[in-house]
Amino acid sequence: MTFLSILFALLIEQLKPLRADNPIYAGIKAFAARIENWFNAGHPHHGRLGWVMMVGALTLPAGLIYWVCLRISPLAALAWNILIVYLTLGFRHYSHYFTSIQLALNSGDELAARALLAEWTKEDTADMDVSEISRIASEKALVTTHRHVFGVFFWFLMPVGPACAVMYRVSEYLARAWNEPDHMKQEVFGRFAERAFYWIDWIPARFTASAFAVVGNFEDAIYAWRNFADRWKDEAVGIILSAGGGAMGVRFGTPVEFAMGVLPVDAATVDSTLETADAFPGDQPSPRTLQSTVGLVWRAMLLWMSLLLLLSVAVWLG
Repeated sequence: MTFLSILFALLIEQLKPLRADNPIYAGIKAFAARIENWFNAGHPHHGRLGWVMMVGALTLPAGLIYWVCLRISPLAALAWNILIVYLTLGFRHYSHYFTSIQLALNSGDELAARALLAEWTKEDTADMDVSEISRIASEKALVTTHRHVFGVFFWFLMPVGPACAVMYRVSEYLARAWNEPDHMKQEVFGRFAERAFYWIDWIPARFTASAFAVVGNFEDAIYAWRNFADRWKDEAVGIILSAGGGAMGVRFGTPVEFAMGVLPVDAATVDSTLETADAFPGDQPSPRTLQSTVGLVWRAMLLWMSLLLLLSVAVWLG
């Protein structure tokens, strides 16, 4: 049932992608903002209470409905699984940005590529060259794919899969919504949400990196993972990007990012880390990197689905 749920959800999403601004997501965002207004009184434990309230309010009904569907009919449970996977995957939510950037770079329209990347990442891209545009777009695609696809896959395989998938996606959203906006960066309210998602994503991030290594250049992926993953401030992002870059033979990250993850940043540290960064396996990103990213993601997707199919057959035969 798990394999069929994911397969049908992926097929439906290819035919009818769910927009990132759909009413369900908008309602969840409004609910998260309301929870923050209700609970945020300047103390860390208020963030913990808000997180438990938000995640519980969405996860428990998903699990309860799944249990009721199992009592009614396996087909009802399958339909509920497909709906939950469709709502939580988000494989096509942001792919139009990536595809449009790829087409713009291939046609030599750097201005359009910068504008699209700025809209997608909310960063200043005015002074970026082609290599930097390619790097940031590819990095964003790998991290987004992990959080919207492979992380959901992992938690959906757990007991009461629909509830676990909802928990993962809601936790990922709260870690961003309660920490990344400018008015929340100095708040302690979102610290628990960030830490909770770190542990929830701890195993899935390593599964994604392992999949990238298996379907790409295994030796370089493992080398980059072991030696460069800690050079990013976000550990999970570092693991995914170092393994993904090594698997594709592309150098991800910037010298400053490398430096900030190791020692306090000063001129001597940056200079020394520039030399260390040169040891990162691979070439500088280029427009071809975007095509390599697409290939890596699809190969990893096929690997996940193949393993899931084998597991489902083994369970069925057993």
